[in-house]
Amino acid sequence: MNVVYAAQELEQQPRAVAIGSFDGVHRGHVAVVDALFATGLGATVVTFDPHPRVALGNQVELLTTQQRKLELLAELGVEDVLVVRFDLELARLEPEDFVRQVLEPIGCQIVVAGADFRFGRGRAGDLALIRSLGYDVRNAPEVAGVSSTRIRELVHAGDLTGAAQLLGRPFELDGTVVAGDQRGGTLGFPTANLSVSADLLVPPYGIYAGLARGHRAAISIGVNPHYGGAERRIEPHLLDFEGDLYGERLVVELWAYLREERAFASEEELIAQIGHDVEATRGAIRPA
Repeated sequence: MNVVYAAQELEQQPRAVAIGSFDGVHRGHVAVVDALFATGLGATVVTFDPHPRVALGNQVELLTTQQRKLELLAELGVEDVLVVRFDLELARLEPEDFVRQVLEPIGCQIVVAGADFRFGRGRAGDLALIRSLGYDVRNAPEVAGVSSTRIRELVHAGDLTGAAQLLGRPFELDGTVVAGDQRGGTLGFPTANLSVSADLLVPPYGIYAGLARGHRAAISIGVNPHYGGAERRIEPHLLDFEGDLYGERLVVELWAYLREERAFASEEELIAQIGHDVEATRGAIRPA
């Protein structure tokens, strides 16, 4: 997949274009991409960095990092992605100017979007305006009940199965492994301490079953109350894995909530419980 950061970097050729944040690249977004392919023109996505609501000062819990979003679009077969820097200057652009500066230079002929698509200053632009400017407009089929907002609600509720059904894959955490307390190794269950962006959605505290690097993983999200912790930690223990992950990017699938985090009467009791968590992880089923 070809990723560019300015319209002038894309060859001007007949294109079908979808515009949006594509946060989560969920089943609704997949329907939009499928509609792009159905046009027979070069499938092109125009997306934004940062997320428009973040750029405008709103708090947003993102479902995917920018890097993961691009990877998922590539997996769908999108040929070209134009990542537009979203700032206040762009937010103030009249819809007609956005079309002139972004769509026209890349050869856009068809715009594919949902019926409620809005863009430009004050969200004044819509599909009717794009059509009035001479572009062919195709409505993407709506996938009922699927939205980034609904997925966030399900993750907040700990319903990872429901979230996976809307995403079309398990919910993921994407971050970098950093140095931690290194306590897990002394307990016999070494963990990777995952640092994630502050604007990335993280599920409620607890112990989860999932997958990372092709290995099932028992994942602790919380403050380690047994040791009186106060700072949130995300610590996956990769089953049957040996190696050093420090400094590396790690994408962790979350499959199922196992239990709440809590303090134990003794370290022996803690170790026994972790053993139970590992066995539960071995038997966990990947949601889809």
